[in-house]
Amino acid sequence: MSIFDQFRFLNLGWRDLLEIGIVAYALYRALLLLHGTRAVQMLVGIMVIVLVYVAAWVAKLTVILTILNFIFSFAPIAAVVLFAPELRAGLAHLGQSRVTRFFKRMNTSQVAEEVADAVERLSRSGIGAIIAVEREIGLGDFVQSGSEMQAKVSADLLTTIFTPYSPLHDGAVIIRGDTIIGAGCILPLSQAQMSDRSLGTRHRAALGLSEETDALVIVVSEETATISVASMGELERPLTASQVKDILAGKLSRPATAEQPAIGAAAV
Repeated sequence: MSIFDQFRFLNLGWRDLLEIGIVAYALYRALLLLHGTRAVQMLVGIMVIVLVYVAAWVAKLTVILTILNFIFSFAPIAAVVLFAPELRAGLAHLGQSRVTRFFKRMNTSQVAEEVADAVERLSRSGIGAIIAVEREIGLGDFVQSGSEMQAKVSADLLTTIFTPYSPLHDGAVIIRGDTIIGAGCILPLSQAQMSDRSLGTRHRAALGLSEETDALVIVVSEETATISVASMGELERPLTASQVKDILAGKLSRPATAEQPAIGAAAV
């Protein structure tokens, strides 16, 4: 009997393949939401407890089994409490799906225009800024490091936030769709070696976030007033406000910059 004959009893139909595909995609999206959050550490802790339970069951350690059975009886309630932030983030991310984006009142081109206008003003004034635009991977964990907001994206508001000596100027603004959801946020710093000494903490933070997520991160240098965009672990500079607008609107993926090449992990 061949190996194929042994698995004929499975008799997979198109419905089974469809269900497998849906479940696999759902698990993939769930892992994306959990990536980089404290939930991963909690899942590791839960796996350790499960392994201890299995070992106690094999060794017939009745006292430990009794204690763990009592703990597991409250597991559903504990899971809801422990993973409440991730559940909220998941529901919010579901609301940002491609289907529901159709109902947004402000389209992508309008957001791109407002951000580009703000970046141009800030660059002309020599004011440093860092703006992260959320894409597929949620940035909710980074919002918690700053001040949560719910405000429509506008050039006036962005310019005001980054005004020197304002309470929220020394941090990143995070945009989800057409809404500013956080300001004064702390982003992870890239550990990649920088060949250009003129790049500061804002550029490292922009690269760091783009290495961990698929966000687009716009940086205005306080020292040189140049505009940069970090994406997928690479930094494109110098850019114009119109190029930033095209990138945010999806019309331009990788702008050609004549003066300097992309900077990132590949430039180490």
